[in-house]
Amino acid sequence: MRVRSRRKKGPPVEFGFSEEQLMIQDVARRIAQEKIAPSAEHHDRTGEFPLENIRTLGENGLMGIEVPAEYGGAGMDPVSYVLAMVEVAAADAAHSTIMSVNNSLFCNGILTHGTEEQKQKYVRAIAEGKEIGAFALTEPQSGSDATAMRCRAVKQADGSYVVNGKKSWITSGPVAKYIVLFAMTDPDKGARGITAFIVDTARAGFGRGKTEPKLGIRASATCEIEFADYVVQPDEVLGEEGHGFKIAMGVLDAGRIGIASQAIGIARAAYEATLEYVRERKAFGQPIGAFQMTQAKIADMKCKLDAATLLTLRAAWKKGRGERFSTEAAVAKLTASEAAMWIAHQAVQIHAGMGYSKEMPIERYFRDAKITEIYEGTSEIQRLVIARNETGLR
Repeated sequence: MRVRSRRKKGPPVEFGFSEEQLMIQDVARRIAQEKIAPSAEHHDRTGEFPLENIRTLGENGLMGIEVPAEYGGAGMDPVSYVLAMVEVAAADAAHSTIMSVNNSLFCNGILTHGTEEQKQKYVRAIAEGKEIGAFALTEPQSGSDATAMRCRAVKQADGSYVVNGKKSWITSGPVAKYIVLFAMTDPDKGARGITAFIVDTARAGFGRGKTEPKLGIRASATCEIEFADYVVQPDEVLGEEGHGFKIAMGVLDAGRIGIASQAIGIARAAYEATLEYVRERKAFGQPIGAFQMTQAKIADMKCKLDAATLLTLRAAWKKGRGERFSTEAAVAKLTASEAAMWIAHQAVQIHAGMGYSKEMPIERYFRDAKITEIYEGTSEIQRLVIARNETGLR
C-alpha cells in the first residue's frame, strides 16, 4: 500500500548562500572581530552599554537588516539576519541582544503593523543606529502569562490614551528612545483587550527604574519602566485597538529566530575555543583531544551545533518565503538555546580550572548562554507552542 503525503511540496531547500547574504555576513564578522570581540571583556565586567559599537553596527546596516532601504535598513532577508546575528553573538552575546531587539522586536513589529508615517518616524532612526528601540511586554507579575498584565491604557474622549503601570526586564530600557508598549485597554476581554502603542521615552509620565544586575549579557542594559499618567496620542497606536496580543505573539515568533541565532553564536564561540584547547592542552603525554571521553564530548557538541544551525536557517528560510513559521521558530529557539547551554557547560568542563577562571571567555559563554533558554519564551513555552501547533489541542 502506498501512503501519500498530504503536505504540499515546496521548492527544495538551498544549502548555499547568495552573494548578498555572504556579503552581510562578512561585514558582521569584520565588525565583530575588529570592534566587538576586543571590547567584550570590558563591557561584560563593567556593564557599560556599548553605544559606540552599536552605532557602528547601525551605520553598516546591521540594526535593520530586514528593514527596506526606504526606511533606512539594509533590505536583506531573514537568512541574512541569521548569518549576521551569529557573527555578532560569537564575539559578544550582549551586543547581539541589543541587535536582536532592534531588528526583531522593534522594527519588525512596526514594519508589519505600522502606518507609513510610523515606519518613517520610528523605524528609520532605529535601523540606522541613531536611536535605540525596546519592546515592553513583561511585567513584574506576568512573564509567560502575558494576558495577566496590569498596565492599563484608558481611552479618552479625544482618542488619546492615558497609561499607568509598570513593565519589567525591558532590554535596552535604560537607553531606549522609542518603545513598543503593550497595555490592557479592555480588561474584560482578556487577550483581546490588549493594545500595542509606540511610546517616546522623552515625554512626561515615563520613568526608568534601576538597571538590573544580571548574570550574563551584562552590557545589554535592562531595567523596569513605569508609566504615570503617560499620554499616548491616537497616531501612536500600533495596529488596531485590541490586537496587541496577536501583534506581540507574531513579533515573538520572529524574535525567536534572532535568539536562536544568538544561541548559535555563543555555542560556536565555546565550541571553537574548546577545539583549540583540546589540541594544545596535554595530559599524560598527549593532547587531551586524543582521549576518547573528550572526543565524545567534541562529537556531541558538533552535532548539537550543526542541528541548531540548520533548524534556525530553516525557520528563517520559511519566514523569507512568507510561509507560516511559528513551529519552526519555536523548534529552532528551543534546540539552539539548549544546545548553547549544553555546549558551554561542556566547554567549561573540558577547560577545567581555566574554564572557571575569568582569564578566559569560557565562563562568559556559560553565563550568557543561560538567558537564551529564558527570554522571548522559555524552553517550557517553546515546548507548549510546538506541541499545540502539532496536535491542534489547547
